[in-house]
Amino acid sequence: MDDTALSPDRRRRDLTRVREEVFDLVVVGGGVTGAGIALDAATRGLTVALLEQRDLAAGTSSRSSKLIHGGLRYLEQFNFSLVQEALRERGLLLNDLAPHLVRPVSFLYPLRHRVWERAYVTAGVTLYDTLGGARQLPRHQQLSRRAAMRLVPSLRSDALTGAIRYWDAQVDDARHTMELARTAASYGASVLTSTRVTDLLREGERVVGVVARDQEGGTDLHVRGRQVVNATGVWADGIQEMAGRGRIRVRASKGIHLVVPRDRIHADTGMILRTETSVLFVIPWGRHWLLGTTDTDWNLDLAHPAASASDIQYLLDRVNGVLRTPLTHADVEGVQAGLRPLLSGESEATSQLSREHAVAQTVAGMITIAGGKYTTYRVMAKDAVDAAARSLNQRVPACVTDRTPLLGAHGWHALWNRRERLAAEVGLHPSRIEHLLRRYGSMVTQLLDLLADRPELGARIAGAEDYLQVEAVYAASHEGALHLDDLLTRRTRISIETFDRGLAAARDVAPLMGEVLDWDDDDIAREIEHYEARVAAEMESQQMPDDRTADAARMGARDVRVGGAG
Repeated sequence: MDDTALSPDRRRRDLTRVREEVFDLVVVGGGVTGAGIALDAATRGLTVALLEQRDLAAGTSSRSSKLIHGGLRYLEQFNFSLVQEALRERGLLLNDLAPHLVRPVSFLYPLRHRVWERAYVTAGVTLYDTLGGARQLPRHQQLSRRAAMRLVPSLRSDALTGAIRYWDAQVDDARHTMELARTAASYGASVLTSTRVTDLLREGERVVGVVARDQEGGTDLHVRGRQVVNATGVWADGIQEMAGRGRIRVRASKGIHLVVPRDRIHADTGMILRTETSVLFVIPWGRHWLLGTTDTDWNLDLAHPAASASDIQYLLDRVNGVLRTPLTHADVEGVQAGLRPLLSGESEATSQLSREHAVAQTVAGMITIAGGKYTTYRVMAKDAVDAAARSLNQRVPACVTDRTPLLGAHGWHALWNRRERLAAEVGLHPSRIEHLLRRYGSMVTQLLDLLADRPELGARIAGAEDYLQVEAVYAASHEGALHLDDLLTRRTRISIETFDRGLAAARDVAPLMGEVLDWDDDDIAREIEHYEARVAAEMESQQMPDDRTADAARMGARDVRVGGAG
């Protein structure tokens, strides 16, 4: 029995466990904050149940800019402590906690004005280079216009007078969140996706657990805990309403990203561009570029935020302002829309709302945590568990997640150094081994064992040649994927990395997932039908002129999970 696997058998055992056990912590929300809390608590010796209504990272945590960064623009807001904290976390992730998932990335900052702008930006990036403590990445470089255009030949010559290049880090956010949850499970946490909290359990005025609906089996669960932690991001207010009060208010801000093929922009570095209200990133993403983001208020469906035609045009217009060859709608492979959970009440402009987090005792027995940014998830988790520990009748050890590597991190560097020999041993091209190592780290040996037993799984997934069929099987057998959507949008990024949004891949991988998840022919057909309907609804929404019409179009496809909304 593999205690690291989020397998169908593990899910059945966890369903039995949550019916019978009283946990120290019941964590609601399977995004990066909730998964981080589960890992923090489990590694302190606490018993933990993590409940997520859809899939791990199904909300905000799969739809970020995929950067592990301090937030250069926060220096302009004089928020030095937030930047310093985030840069410290960046170093931990790069070097110790998840070196297989987090890697350096450079950005070019084009300068438009002579003399004063270079001095101003240089002061900021110099501070950025040093705030994180020991040097983790190369220091920034000063570039002339000619040198900048050698790095980014696609830039218009009139778009800059010179440039500054600096380094940060990036991550596949959904895979990182999944590995957090999976690592927590390896330390004893029960992790249940497709489990929607519908009410709170009480004894008098105290919250003593939650009522949750198993959306796969259709049954209700009473999950008891000495402390409940509400880590639901943009859904935080809804959980607080179940308690009848809330001290934290969350406001949703929509941000969208576009994915375009790598050959549409000729560049050897990413870019960061000024906009009227914020910044826009052009981020290297494998054989693609990720362009984003927007920052607009959102008051519609929280589960499936929709990108409108005006959102897409906004990003195209801003990036085309500096490109020799403009991008068009035909260049867009994929669109990602997500919601940031911002602490409400500080400003009418969402771009000015706080990216710091807050932890509060909502009522006796329940804590709410909200706000924050992806990079500082570990600090948020520590603060939440510290707050919960004060109400537990036991001594709780201090946080150890700053020295607890995620699954796949241990031994990764050694395997990376052996990648060519490993490729020869298993009969794969070295670039394929590199792809697998960057996604699975040292857990790649489990996939290679699968390939040894079933060599046919070394075939590429139809319509998505960056991925192998064995990855679809492994997602269902080890990574908790319960539906096609989980595989194509989060365990892989096929849904935004292919022009058909993963339709060909869906038909190829559905039978492979079905072998693991015990789907019959009707189940396979239903999964494909759901996925096709979701793609059609998303593409229709992206033709709509505004948020309201885009939301209406997106809501035309129901969620694949039983009882799921939208």
